[in-house]
Amino acid sequence: MEATSRLSPHLHFGEISPAAIWHAVRDAGGSVDTFLGEVGWRDYAQNVILQFPDYGGRNARAPFDHMAWRSGPDADRDFRAWCQGRTGYPIVDAGMRELWASGWMHNRVRMIAASFLIKHLLIDWRRGEQWFWDTLVDADYGSNAVNWQWSAGTGVDSNMFVRIMAPLTQSPKFDAGDYIRRWVPELAGVSDPLIHDPPVRPGGYPSPIIAHAAARQRALEAHAGLKAI
Repeated sequence: MEATSRLSPHLHFGEISPAAIWHAVRDAGGSVDTFLGEVGWRDYAQNVILQFPDYGGRNARAPFDHMAWRSGPDADRDFRAWCQGRTGYPIVDAGMRELWASGWMHNRVRMIAASFLIKHLLIDWRRGEQWFWDTLVDADYGSNAVNWQWSAGTGVDSNMFVRIMAPLTQSPKFDAGDYIRRWVPELAGVSDPLIHDPPVRPGGYPSPIIAHAAARQRALEAHAGLKAI
């Protein structure tokens, strides 16, 4: 659902302050507490950057400096597929194509796409952070860096690396069928529930770049190797 405030670009460019938003909506009722929590998270990110100015380019947890991220031609090919929305995972591809076309992506899809790059493709979170920085209209340094390190498990207050988001579960959970049809026109004629993982790939739409189970196992093995150092 298009149920976000779209205020983040205006916050980033200083056109409105978090305090002004807080006081304007704090007594609105309903789900306002969730919304105010997101405003608070943004200020938390600003504080992290105040304490760690290089947070956008350095792991907050030093052991991850030894993580065996993939590199080389195969990783570069997979990174391009992710950037172009050609991973074969419809919810990921819809988000990445929306980003390229509009400079925007829904927060839930940002989390799914970030997790996919880091854990399914085992590519350094900093490459994704830089791509989002280059393409998002609300690319705030603090929020971008903190959210990528949260997804990667490398941050000062982050998700655990071993908690791997499953895009094929997330897509039906959040009823993403119409969203996928809008941004992945090759799949416009595919009905629910098949659209989340079409057994037949129409219109040249690619097969999954890697199977979820294989990607999960590879990520867990890389993390286990990190702990063994």
